[in-house]
Amino acid sequence: MIRDDRVVHDAELATPGAERDRGPLLTAWSATRAAELLDRASLPLPPGALPGPVIGEPAWRQADRATMEAIRARAEAEHGTAWPQPLASQYSRFFRDGNRTAYESQVAARQERLTRAVVLAAATDDPAWLDEAADGIWLLCEQSSWCWAAHDTHVRQSGTALPDVHAPYLDLGAGEVAAQLAWADHVLGPVLDTRYPGLRERVRHEVRQRIVEPFLGRRDWPWLGLDGDVHNWCPWICGNVLVAALQLIPDGDERVAAVAWAIESIDRFLAALPPDGSVDEGYEYWWNGACRALEALDVVAHATAGALDASQVPVVRATVAFPHRMHLGGDWYLNVADARARPPRDQPWAVLHRWSRHVGDHDAAAHAASYRVPGEPVATARHGLGRLLGALCDPQWTAATTSRPPLVGSAWCPGVQVALARERPGTTTGLTLAVKGGHNGEHHNHNDVGSVVVAVDGVPVVVDAGRPTYTAQTFGPDRYAIWTMHSDWHNVPKVRGTPQGQGRRFHARRCAVSREPDRFVARVDLGSAYPVPGLEWRRDASLDTRASRVTIEDAWTLAPSPTGGAAEVEPTTLHYLLAGEVHMPCPGRVIVWPLDGARATQLTWNPDRAAGSLTGRILDDPMLTDVWGSHLTRLELRIPDDEPGNIALTTEVLG
Repeated sequence: MIRDDRVVHDAELATPGAERDRGPLLTAWSATRAAELLDRASLPLPPGALPGPVIGEPAWRQADRATMEAIRARAEAEHGTAWPQPLASQYSRFFRDGNRTAYESQVAARQERLTRAVVLAAATDDPAWLDEAADGIWLLCEQSSWCWAAHDTHVRQSGTALPDVHAPYLDLGAGEVAAQLAWADHVLGPVLDTRYPGLRERVRHEVRQRIVEPFLGRRDWPWLGLDGDVHNWCPWICGNVLVAALQLIPDGDERVAAVAWAIESIDRFLAALPPDGSVDEGYEYWWNGACRALEALDVVAHATAGALDASQVPVVRATVAFPHRMHLGGDWYLNVADARARPPRDQPWAVLHRWSRHVGDHDAAAHAASYRVPGEPVATARHGLGRLLGALCDPQWTAATTSRPPLVGSAWCPGVQVALARERPGTTTGLTLAVKGGHNGEHHNHNDVGSVVVAVDGVPVVVDAGRPTYTAQTFGPDRYAIWTMHSDWHNVPKVRGTPQGQGRRFHARRCAVSREPDRFVARVDLGSAYPVPGLEWRRDASLDTRASRVTIEDAWTLAPSPTGGAAEVEPTTLHYLLAGEVHMPCPGRVIVWPLDGARATQLTWNPDRAAGSLTGRILDDPMLTDVWGSHLTRLELRIPDDEPGNIALTTEVLG
């Protein structure tokens, strides 16, 4: 659970790979009872296998008008034009120059167009839209691979630049296509049989060969987490396979086996989450990890007529709260790892709202509803057909009015060693402090043990840059040559020229938080994050709500400097990455004019203890410029090589 009280809490990170016979789902449901409900006699067959209306049902006449109008406008503009076509030259670019977006953007555009066509065909029963949907379905069946080039290890092993149609690779992209086809079949099935006889059989053939057989035939898929390392791919892929198996695999043992294995794998993912429901990839990746698990659990509940309901499973209830506890204000969130501080607004909020209602979490529901603007679409095609259908078919989400986000006073997630405290609960006004412990072997890891983020009026000022556009380098051996992932560009020290090490053994020690009436403190020992013998480095990050001040206090012990003929020791430098316009009017003081009109802020330190300088970083990648604008600035505090030493940096709002 997330704690918010006055006692001190230490957090020790769990070791991955612990053996568990069953996870929280099968424990709560009873494995025997689950097996009874998932046998071939109990599982519903199409058209009742998946939730939501099919073509011709009255529910389509009540579909949200704003959403349907937005879908129609976009669909009519593209109707009659050439469909997005993923090309061999785009696929092979990943293996030539590392670019993966050229291919993946074409795949996404094709999927979105198909989503719009299916919804319009179902809502209007217009043959023109049915033809458009059938074209999209056929194109997916003809597409040589559903896998994204960046993930296809078969291509790397064979030395080719194009996929092998005889060795389909089951990844995120393949799972997305399978679920897309399953939802389209669910919605349009009977009419497709009439107008395009044979198309549904082709879909079933492709899904069985490309998805179900690889899913059931191999236990070495790394995303299954059978080695104990479970991450967001597991529920993302398994949830999509679950949908595909229920809708597209004929009644029989294979269908039952695929459904059961998908659920068991999602159970394994939930078992790997800490009890507080937090995820080490951060808020943005929650949507494609824990949220994917929640969506799969919706499908399970439907397939078992509500008998397998996960709303009372503790870790499920806890993870529903994670997004709003990472909220800084507006569209800004605490970001760690590869997450962005300002991700896109159009997340699948209907899923979070629905699960907030399931578990009775009013704060989580308010957070989701803060993004619901009456008169605007309830969802978009960007997140796929299944998510769009779920939002359209949720009258409580459609009817929700805009609410105030909860903006909690403090949160402590010991499972990932992340703490957050706000000066004034319930409002963005004032200061917010966040601190991260953890280790440098986390999923989508950046070397950032002990890093801090400070926001003013809900806008980050002392920031984590996030990540640039994914390329081959992102997940290759040169990952940490990318500047945003290196500790030099996080808010941590560089000790005598040595950055943090990469891997789980470089970790935080004695990470703890305490809450007093006017003061929140997070303490972390980050000496073990550096390959520096004998290093002790304690960081205390505090928010004083009475004084309206954040203070980062560092105290360290270093081994004696080399003497005599030894090489000169490089300096120790504290780094703080700043967003906005930055000016140093005098030694020991920096003024920042933040983004989004937040109030001017000053950072101060004792100039006798450290010499300060500023280094600008020009940004040219859209994943960064969309968040931070044209540049970021690094404040560097060069510390004398004494032992022991200490220094404090304070942050205060001006005016």
